[in-house]
Amino acid sequence: MKVYFDTLGCAKNFGDSEMAMGMLEQHGHEVVTDPTEADAIVVNTCGFIDDAKKESISEIFDMARFREAGKKLIVSGCMVQRYAAELFEEIPEADGFLGVNDYEKLPGLLDELEETGERFRSVGEYDPEAFEAEEENRKLPDNPYTAYLRIAEGCDNRCAYCIIPHIRGNYRSRSKESILREANRLAQAGTKELILIAQDTSYYGKDIEGRPMLAGLLKELCRIDGIEWIRIMYAYEDNITDELIRTMAEEPKICHYIDIPLQHASDRVLRDMNRHSSRASIDETIRKLRTAMPDITIRTTLIVGFPGETEEDFAELQQFVAQQRFERLGAFTYSREEGTPAAERTDQIPEAVKEERLDALMVEQMQISLEHNQALIGKKLEVMVDRLDEDGESYVGRTRMDAPEIDNSVIFSAVRDHEPGDIVTVEILDAFDYDLEGREV
Repeated sequence: MKVYFDTLGCAKNFGDSEMAMGMLEQHGHEVVTDPTEADAIVVNTCGFIDDAKKESISEIFDMARFREAGKKLIVSGCMVQRYAAELFEEIPEADGFLGVNDYEKLPGLLDELEETGERFRSVGEYDPEAFEAEEENRKLPDNPYTAYLRIAEGCDNRCAYCIIPHIRGNYRSRSKESILREANRLAQAGTKELILIAQDTSYYGKDIEGRPMLAGLLKELCRIDGIEWIRIMYAYEDNITDELIRTMAEEPKICHYIDIPLQHASDRVLRDMNRHSSRASIDETIRKLRTAMPDITIRTTLIVGFPGETEEDFAELQQFVAQQRFERLGAFTYSREEGTPAAERTDQIPEAVKEERLDALMVEQMQISLEHNQALIGKKLEVMVDRLDEDGESYVGRTRMDAPEIDNSVIFSAVRDHEPGDIVTVEILDAFDYDLEGREV
């Protein structure tokens, strides 16, 4: 059977899809890149916040149009893990539903579907053996010059607004041996940039050894030939240790970049969110990072409009952003997720107020971002090529300061032809709110 994957949501979802594709090919199925060529279409959904669920539902019905041509439609991922029974009843257009722990069953379920035509629903429990074997099953793209490396699954944090622990379970670190095997395989396939992901990367190893072990893992990843950049995403502040900061500063392959989802700066709101950080601990961690690596790029995400957030709380958040001047910052309005403690609160903030606060915060951040970029004019930066620009004459790439898809880009003219993954030196000639322009040196 020919199968097409339509993946929504975060990098962890894309990792699930790559693993499922690999297992399908191992069982004789064929993965295609065009839905019109497929016998079956898998929509891998996101169920994190309300907007993501709406997008997933829209995409399911968009792909359902192919059923008229006799194609099968499978819905998988976080939304299925959370709402399998309801989706099975309410979306008869789909032939099957698959949870986040059941991808290894997909080849057999497709065979059975083709034979019997009977709809299925499979939402099982976490299988540690399947997780450890992930690197053996993953299907890599033709040129995996940048690749996500999942080091853990699930989450032990119980943030009051978040449903992820209910979907993906408690925190489970992958064994170091499994991670290193996958990293070596990626390097041999041509990967130059490893992007470490988990629900909370800085927590890695704490469920095994009782203390964070990310620094030790990073040191071993740095020894792998072929890997040139290593990037850390989703590192919670309360487990960013002095050892981790020292390792980042000492190891040249580790980008001076870290993504820290802080969510807020008011101690009262942080307590209500059931976060383990305080304004004082956040300020101190950022101070340590900037002292050890003056050139570090810190990315964060913030939530505005959490239940009970007062004007004073939001003013403190604005003051915090103005003080810390984050190089990269994303923000979103609080989403009321059923099944979470925050959803039960009676002091919900009106949508209009949430949107107003979001706009105010992002206008301020846009100016900060522009000033950071303008300070780079005239500098020569190391840039990884991502693609040829639409004009066919320029290239689009990223610096060590930027993760793919979510951060800034560098558009530059080149003196020679390049392929994605090439690392070149670019002189910055102009700067905008979120992008840079330059020329290859």
